[in-house]
Amino acid sequence: MNVKLILYIIFVPFVMYALDGLNINFIFKKNKVVQARIIYIMIGLIITYLLVNFVMDFYDISRII
Repeated sequence: MNVKLILYIIFVPFVMYALDGLNINFIFKKNKVVQARIIYIMIGLIITYLLVNFVMDFYDISRII
């Protein structure tokens, strides 16, 4: 199994849990729940993508040294 896929599976719940600590409700208009959830999921996936790539790059660089 691909290591990146495993890292995605591990990091998605952690990132979503961390995003739960933020109060971003004031950014959205009232009665726009669906749009707020879509943005919330997109932000979570973007942060997960960045985190997984950082860990993989860090691992690759540390193997060289």
